[in-house]
Amino acid sequence: MTRVLLGQLVTFGEEPQHITHETRGAIVMGANGTILWRGARALLPAEYAAAPQDDHGEKLLMAGFIDTHIHFPQYRMLAAAAVDLLDWLSRYTFPEEARYASKAYAEAAAEIFLQRLFSNGTTGAMAFCSSHKVCAEALFEAAARNNMALITGKTMMDRGAIPAVEDEPEQAARDTLALHKAFHGKGRLRHAVTPRFAITSSEKQLSLAGELLQDCTGALMQTHLSESPGEIARVRELFPNDRDYTAVYERFGLLTPRSLFAHGIHLSESECQRLSAAGATVMHCPTSNNFLGSGLMSMVKLKDVRLGLATDVGGGTSFSMLQTLGETYKVQMLCGRKLKAAELFHMATLGNARALRIEAETGSLDAGKFADVVVLDPQATPVLASRHALSNSVEDVLFALALLGDDRAVAATYVAGKRAH
Repeated sequence: MTRVLLGQLVTFGEEPQHITHETRGAIVMGANGTILWRGARALLPAEYAAAPQDDHGEKLLMAGFIDTHIHFPQYRMLAAAAVDLLDWLSRYTFPEEARYASKAYAEAAAEIFLQRLFSNGTTGAMAFCSSHKVCAEALFEAAARNNMALITGKTMMDRGAIPAVEDEPEQAARDTLALHKAFHGKGRLRHAVTPRFAITSSEKQLSLAGELLQDCTGALMQTHLSESPGEIARVRELFPNDRDYTAVYERFGLLTPRSLFAHGIHLSESECQRLSAAGATVMHCPTSNNFLGSGLMSMVKLKDVRLGLATDVGGGTSFSMLQTLGETYKVQMLCGRKLKAAELFHMATLGNARALRIEAETGSLDAGKFADVVVLDPQATPVLASRHALSNSVEDVLFALALLGDDRAVAATYVAGKRAH
């Protein structure tokens, strides 16, 4: 059924500074879940005048958030205290991920996980699963039921963990190929070849991952890079003949335009240049980096590298992209760059859609794209309401939401035209 959303329209153009703000706007969502029309309410075509309406008053309607790096099996693990990244993985992460060998457990968790995303206004994501094929299958199937843009894959890791989550290189490759054939391009689903990171994959497995990336047409590759000093030191021990951490992935054919690397905090100038030349993407995960004490990722340093934003739950401490935007602003202030609210929201929507190569279907409110929409209430809390009274522009309103907002500011979320929250 065709449905009309009413509220303040906030849309972003090709560049972050290009904001269109329509105080009395409308979005028409078709029966197939796509946007049929958007614009000023007064100009709503007559053919849609009798359609059912969701009137959100003065709340903001904008493209749903997209999370470029989040761990499905870690959805319960927020705020698990540890010494550092490697300690956190061994004490909490690997035992928790072992539970996902159970199909029933993974299926139940997938429903909870997606509802956490929707309640925070996130309508699309690229997620890590555990090393178990059934875990990825459960998440793919849950996303398909919601007609959600989701990219995931089975995590490949054959060493450096615990037996319950370690796999075997050839079997991991067979499972990865099977997932690609079963889910990639089905509806809004896409597949990612997913070696966890260099520490947990042998040279044989990394070599197979490179071959899979070539063989799996259209697949992305997701992994971690240069997150913490301890991790980098361990990579140096395991791969003593490679010039740096990035070179490990480079050697195995994993540094490509389809490659997305989480964190990228401690990269050398040479690594930044090679990432840029390859057209790869680095995903900034500020709440996770801050929580684990991993370091400050500087956008000034990575100015020539394609960037995305991500929560990195469960190292990240919130499912909220709004809180992620606030932490991004603070970290970049410490690194010498002052971001505008428009830049932050652009990165979390159209920018992240481009990073995941799904901008043709989501990331903005253009007609023809899926109606992935978040409704934000700039007066959702007493603190926000007080601050809102001082706002003189849409930039002011967005900045307050980025710095003070969380899931309470998400009044509604629509995924492919259906209300998911």
